[in-house]
Amino acid sequence: MVNPQDDELKVFHINLPATTEDIARLELGAAVYLTGVVYTAREGVYKKVLEDGVELPIALPGISNVNFHCSPAAAPNDEGSYNVGAVTATASFRFSKWMPKWLEQTACRIFIGKGGMPADDYKRVLAPAGAIYLTTVGYGTGALLGRGIKRVRDVFWLDELGIAQAMWMFEVENFGPFIVESDLQGNSLFAQHAEVINAGIEQLYAGLKPPALHRYGETDDRTNEVM
Repeated sequence: MVNPQDDELKVFHINLPATTEDIARLELGAAVYLTGVVYTAREGVYKKVLEDGVELPIALPGISNVNFHCSPAAAPNDEGSYNVGAVTATASFRFSKWMPKWLEQTACRIFIGKGGMPADDYKRVLAPAGAIYLTTVGYGTGALLGRGIKRVRDVFWLDELGIAQAMWMFEVENFGPFIVESDLQGNSLFAQHAEVINAGIEQLYAGLKPPALHRYGETDDRTNEVM
């Protein structure tokens, strides 16, 4: 269920797995807190499952439909459990090529990360699958997010993939805040603001000498760009 708080900034609390109705109520720019189970999966897991054909170690659809692109600061306790002091989001756009198959195979409905997805993915990939994107709030919030992780329910492929790439299952409570970055219509907060910024980028460089480097932000020519 979703319960918005009557504040100037709209705040929603979602119990997981999230329903379509839960997600449909979320508005761009609103804050979200999650309670339930959130799992991590990034390139190591995607390659293993989607490219190598290894079966998922757990039936995700009935447990969680929230995939967090992150690297946890996890340390084992003496009794075999794990203490997660912080979770740091990683850039989601790097995983774009795996999203269609991952959505189909796992019924994921919420992705969390930083940097957003490629602009076309919102309307072409996420929205048709009933999925949205939540972004972390700025930098340095990893420890804050760690407070919402109550325990590690399970971890898979830790020895093989390492801490950052393993598949972690977190039981979370009031996990956040996250910002609603996209909605079920395929609208994107990042894409909207990028259009405004890019519209004036040429004026920013007017009268300056040619740049020495060719990364966007150091040049206004995207046809000769070094990433």
